[in-house]
Amino acid sequence: MTKDVSPTSPTTPLAPFPIQYKSRAPEFYGFVAWTSTSFLFVIYVLWALLPDEWIVWLGVEWYPNREWSILVPAWTIVVILLTYFIYFALALFGTPAFNQPRAISDSRSHFPKMPQSSSSEDTDINEPSLSSLYQAYAPFARPDAIPELYDIPIGMVNRVLYGKEKD
Repeated sequence: MTKDVSPTSPTTPLAPFPIQYKSRAPEFYGFVAWTSTSFLFVIYVLWALLPDEWIVWLGVEWYPNREWSILVPAWTIVVILLTYFIYFALALFGTPAFNQPRAISDSRSHFPKMPQSSSSEDTDINEPSLSSLYQAYAPFARPDAIPELYDIPIGMVNRVLYGKEKD
């Protein structure tokens, strides 16, 4: 038998709301996790604090040495701290130095094609001259131009903003 459910809208505020049946399994899993964690913590505290005679009186014949009640939490804290330290060290190791070009551009950078010049200005292959940079970006600086999307090299930005490098 199908139920006629009309959609709710501002014009019909009394339309029936569709009933959704949700599983209550997460509530039960959460309750079981909470109670089992609490129970294990109580057992741990009793093992760590009760005298040996009381534990034997409760019927427990064998249990680990008491020093493990201190060693396990201490080692756990050390492992957690080492994990943070290792992740921090790996992040520092993977970060390029400030004087490397990888720090400011990557393989996804999109630059216009540089004009071929045979002048003696281009002494460094990695660092083009200011005039060749201007020639590459000049067509996109016209007021009526719709520029293509390009990245601007940090060297050009620094030269325009701060002038030529001074000794």
